[in-house]
Amino acid sequence: MFAIDDYDYHLPPALIAQSPAASRDQARLLVLDRQADRHGHHRFWELERLLKPGDLLVVNNTAVIPGRLFGRKATGGKAEVLILDYADGLRHSRSQGAFVCDCLVKSAKRPGPGTVITFEDGLEARVESALNGICRLNFADGKALEALLPKIGRVPLPPYIRRQPGQAPPCDDTHAYQTLFAEHKGAIAAPTAGLHFTPEVVRALAAKGVNIVAITLHVGYGTFSPVRVTDIRQHPIHSEWYHIPQPVAEAVNRARDEGRRVVAVGTTSVRTLEFASDDNGRLTPGSGQCDLFIYPGYRFRQVDAMITNFHLPRSTLLMLVSAFAGRERVLAAYAEAIARQYRFFSYGDAMLLQ
Repeated sequence: MFAIDDYDYHLPPALIAQSPAASRDQARLLVLDRQADRHGHHRFWELERLLKPGDLLVVNNTAVIPGRLFGRKATGGKAEVLILDYADGLRHSRSQGAFVCDCLVKSAKRPGPGTVITFEDGLEARVESALNGICRLNFADGKALEALLPKIGRVPLPPYIRRQPGQAPPCDDTHAYQTLFAEHKGAIAAPTAGLHFTPEVVRALAAKGVNIVAITLHVGYGTFSPVRVTDIRQHPIHSEWYHIPQPVAEAVNRARDEGRRVVAVGTTSVRTLEFASDDNGRLTPGSGQCDLFIYPGYRFRQVDAMITNFHLPRSTLLMLVSAFAGRERVLAAYAEAIARQYRFFSYGDAMLLQ
């Protein structure tokens, strides 16, 4: 269960969703009952019927930033920049004026320290350090970056979502790739399980007696980073900034004390809850860097059920889901989803594992 090949499966390219469902809550929902080892097939708007009164739903309220920038070096060469740690840059900007953070930089020739990259509207950044394509960039005017980013930045869609230059996209990605709960800017990828929620779904859950609380984990580069080792235990996981408010920690701990379920929306919420829990399952409030890698053999301390999308083969997210529900059971559910023509990945359909 530690071999990377154990998490492979064949997915027909036609099942990779290029846009969300016409209405977010019309996405399909495969329900995996771990105890009965059986599957059910629903629509996401039926979630209220599938959860229980008293369940505590934990969502991730991170907001995706338009963090992909296109510029040029002094030599005239093109440079594509992806801001990897917006929250860190923002903290630096607030305290020192300059926006300084790690960025992924693509260009014909890797830029070295001192290289200046110029973007639209006169925005500039200087490379402070560079290692393996990841550069520490200094945007001297932090306020200018914050103001210009919504104008000149692009939503950093995953590489499997194809957009052709000069062609109108099938949806407005700026809106579609943002959850209903998005509040705190900092993610370079959406917590995609949250994309299916609509105000109608939230109201129905509230009427059922399902409570919703929000934590923050800014989804980072680790989401895109492939596993390049044969033994998954050797994979270096990237850390991501998280925050758990005191009232949320109290609500989660109270739910556990009262025997109510904690239902995590997305693998990001799962990782954050598990990272901040002690051996007794008590959730600690606060902020920090989450670097928890969950794979089979992990003992869950906090999460009783989860909502998640269908994940890429050989990915850390598929390993997390396999740890929760069992690798063979999850791959069997994936095979059934493929046979039934479910839509996969970020804009695709969802699963409820309980």
